[in-house]
Amino acid sequence: MPTDCKSFFDLHSELCKTLSHPKRQEILDSLRHGEMTVNDIVLRTGISQPNLSQHLAILRNKGVVATRHEGVKVFYSISHPKIIQAFDLISEVMREILKDQNSAINTVSPQL
Repeated sequence: MPTDCKSFFDLHSELCKTLSHPKRQEILDSLRHGEMTVNDIVLRTGISQPNLSQHLAILRNKGVVATRHEGVKVFYSISHPKIIQAFDLISEVMREILKDQNSAINTVSPQL
């Protein structure tokens, strides 16, 4: 395998790891409709401010979210719209898998 492909797959894996945390997914879902401050995200998600700040720093360092400063406020937004498209596609696949699993369970045990 050429080394540039290895580097690409390493970077791909790192991005997927970054997006795999449930709290980070919740943050992304909150940001899907536009930019928000840390306080806005805390109110929407219930994630504590210190914990949220840690997750936002990771997302920012990996290029998943962007920031905009307005006075003392920092606004966070999704850096690339395709991140939400990928998020939605994975969610769609998960719904289909769960539906198939539920159908299989109901076929084997209709009383469940």
